[in-house]
Amino acid sequence: MKFGIVVFPGSNCDHDAYHAVSKNLGGNAEFLWHKDTTIPDDFGCIILPGGFSYGDYLRCGAIARFSPIMNEVIRFAGKGGRVLGICNGFQILTEAGLLEGSLYRNKGLNFICSDVFLKTMNNSTTFTSELNVGDILRIPIAHGEGNFVAEDDTIRQLEDENRIIFKYCSPTGAFSEEANPNGSMNDIAGIINKSGNVMGMMPHPERYSDNILGCNDGLSVFKSILNNI
Repeated sequence: MKFGIVVFPGSNCDHDAYHAVSKNLGGNAEFLWHKDTTIPDDFGCIILPGGFSYGDYLRCGAIARFSPIMNEVIRFAGKGGRVLGICNGFQILTEAGLLEGSLYRNKGLNFICSDVFLKTMNNSTTFTSELNVGDILRIPIAHGEGNFVAEDDTIRQLEDENRIIFKYCSPTGAFSEEANPNGSMNDIAGIINKSGNVMGMMPHPERYSDNILGCNDGLSVFKSILNNI
């Protein structure tokens, strides 16, 4: 099984994701160029990495959504292939209609680069099976448009169907306005689609997948994927 990491013009976390998967996890990973028109059959998971695809012109992810590779990503997901969108990748997934909601400007209208804490809300997914419900992860964020917004009915549906995977929290797991860095509705940091094979999250697990960085909490996401495919 291979991880395919899509590279868009402006991606800046593609090599971080590659290192996390191939070096820290010990998996097999290859880069996919945004103009590629096929995804090989031996790829089990596609990662849309963080960065500033196409300079974040228009809306974050709005242009990348029309890259040729995205037609294949949509087809891959439709066949049950696993797709993980991180930060800008999450934004691209919402623009492509693979996930609900939108990512708006942060509540303070500033770019935020800092560590946050996430509470694991659902561990019965491909992406979180190595975790327990209630586990708290320390993961970095780096975004200006990470404020998850959706219609009230959509938020209720995400809650009712247990499709909110991670929520921003305090170090002790409490939910509060102070612990929510960007104003996301219901403290949402990551969600999954109805079929359970497409997940988007704003925090960067690949940036905390190596103890040399002082934390490897993010490696559990990639371990979960590898052990489920």
